[in-house]
Amino acid sequence: MIEIEIKARADHDALKNRLKQEGADYEKTVEQTDIYFNAPDRDFGETDEALRLRNEGGQVFMTYKGPKLDPLSKTRKEVDVEVADFDKMEELIRCLRYKETLRVRKMREIYHLDGALVCLDKVDGLGEFVELETLAVDEGAIAPRRDFLVGTLRHLGVMGELIRESYLEMLLAKK
Repeated sequence: MIEIEIKARADHDALKNRLKQEGADYEKTVEQTDIYFNAPDRDFGETDEALRLRNEGGQVFMTYKGPKLDPLSKTRKEVDVEVADFDKMEELIRCLRYKETLRVRKMREIYHLDGALVCLDKVDGLGEFVELETLAVDEGAIAPRRDFLVGTLRHLGVMGELIRESYLEMLLAKK
């Protein structure tokens, strides 16, 4: 599956009011702790890939993200697998000689609006953002789905520049 994602800085208080006005469905608020790893045989920073182990309120996911496919968004192939044990999965990855790149911690409020997943993220060390996500089955659907997300973002009153970098990339750039 291809995940299409756009991101911008956003004032959460104003955005929450707008989401309520638009009838968005609130799902939940979760704390996410992500550990990003680098491969022993290649540098994911150079290949534009990511391997992430996520703990989301007790649910654990291992995710591979391929190189970005779109010049305007964070669109990429994504393979996401739920795993039972965070600590054992982390140990397994380290046994395979993958090295931790960085940990990213955030609080995420999740909403659904008109077929888009809307996430209000407060990221340690970076501040407040909004991410909108949807899925595409093939590369031909990327541009129309991305344009839908951009239109939804603008309709919500977020006019700032789109940010193509991941939170990992942004935090690494601050170091």
